[in-house]
Amino acid sequence: MPVAGNAIKFGTDGWRGIIGEEFTFDNLSLVAPIAAKVLSQTYGDTGSNTVIVGYDRRFMAEVFAQKAAKAVTEAGFDVLLSETYAPTPAFSLAAKQHNALGALVITASHNPGSYLGLKVKGAFGGSVPPEVTREIEALLSEPLPTQTTGKISHFNPWQNYCETLRAKVDIEKIRACITQGKLSVFADAMHGAASGGLSQILGVPIEEINSDRDPLFGGGAPEPLPRYLSRLFRLMRSHQRNAVEALAVGLVFDGDADRIAAVDGQGNFLSSQVLIPILIEHLAVERGLTGEIVKTVSGSDLIPKVAALHQLSVYETPIGYKYIADRMLETQVLLGGEESGGIGYGTHIPERDALLSALYVLEAIATSQTDLSDLYRQLQAKTDFTSAYDRIDLPLASMEVRSRLLAQLQNQSLSEIAGERVQDCLSIDGYKFRLADNSWLMIRFSGTEPVLRLYCEAPTMQQVHRTLAWAKQWAE
Repeated sequence: MPVAGNAIKFGTDGWRGIIGEEFTFDNLSLVAPIAAKVLSQTYGDTGSNTVIVGYDRRFMAEVFAQKAAKAVTEAGFDVLLSETYAPTPAFSLAAKQHNALGALVITASHNPGSYLGLKVKGAFGGSVPPEVTREIEALLSEPLPTQTTGKISHFNPWQNYCETLRAKVDIEKIRACITQGKLSVFADAMHGAASGGLSQILGVPIEEINSDRDPLFGGGAPEPLPRYLSRLFRLMRSHQRNAVEALAVGLVFDGDADRIAAVDGQGNFLSSQVLIPILIEHLAVERGLTGEIVKTVSGSDLIPKVAALHQLSVYETPIGYKYIADRMLETQVLLGGEESGGIGYGTHIPERDALLSALYVLEAIATSQTDLSDLYRQLQAKTDFTSAYDRIDLPLASMEVRSRLLAQLQNQSLSEIAGERVQDCLSIDGYKFRLADNSWLMIRFSGTEPVLRLYCEAPTMQQVHRTLAWAKQWAE
């Protein structure tokens, strides 16, 4: 029997659970038609009765997608079911292009291979707001009325998606740079849904690794973090030793290809904390685009400084791309980005899209003929701001320990951290302490598991590590 209860809880981007435990055919068959019903209630003025159903490359993802599609049609909706895996943003785009009620995507994003999940996308082409997922949870215990069964049709999302992305950049400039040997491009698909995507969009071959389907993700997780990228680092450094004077870049995509990281020509990891300022500068200067910059509270202080160079306003949100998407629906946004690698653009749908970010990164390199790290150093010089950043996720002994630490922060605000005076504390999402030495520490708890997330930016990496060590000792 389906188990609603605690098994189906939506987090910052969808519902996720361990396959065979929380994430089961029964639970998915329960939640999928309710999600379709809420999408219809929320976006039914489209006049559509169709829901997109898509999936990534996880274990049995296509089978779960078929089950979800069947359950949705039994609730009276028509389904456009993907013929193949694709990036999550391809399904968000399809929802908008097909005038659908929204999209249900079977994916667990960057989680380890034992997980699967469901992301719910709205008719506008982005993650639904929290009130929509709360409504889905609220209806889980209510039976759905019997309806005339809808129909299932099939589609391939790649063609329209690739055409849409090609039109956003100077694709010929990028191709020429690659074919003339001026730029070597490497990609790590992390066994996920980006596999084959970049070469398909570019129309020229690139060197891609981890492009095979591996539901165990090599024993790690499809998350664009240094600890999972040893193969790409080796490849990039080997290329750098053997290459003539030419540019090189490595691009990394998470499991459902909505998050990105990069590796520069010397084999150094570059998170979105580095990429976002570079992209703002490129889009404002080379493309002449304007609009608000939206960042989450964990975003680098360099982001508003680069925005100020171009008289662009900055808006700050809690962590979770759905908050950025909400803002993108309210006003003209140039770029919205989060620390964990999700970046979206006002030129596109209100959704993070790693392959589009990759194209803009390639366009920035091809236009400037400059390595990514050199572009970043140029921005540091322009803004007279240099910083280092790191984050650690600290497992806690239990949810009780989590509750005790949270109560301590709520009732006894910290006045000093790692020997530095606390100047102020922002608490729109977790607790972000700004310190007297121009650094900040953010303490944030996972909503679903006993994990403490610690973020820090400071003038030097030594200060970052000292502050994070203090925070870890405080928590333990």
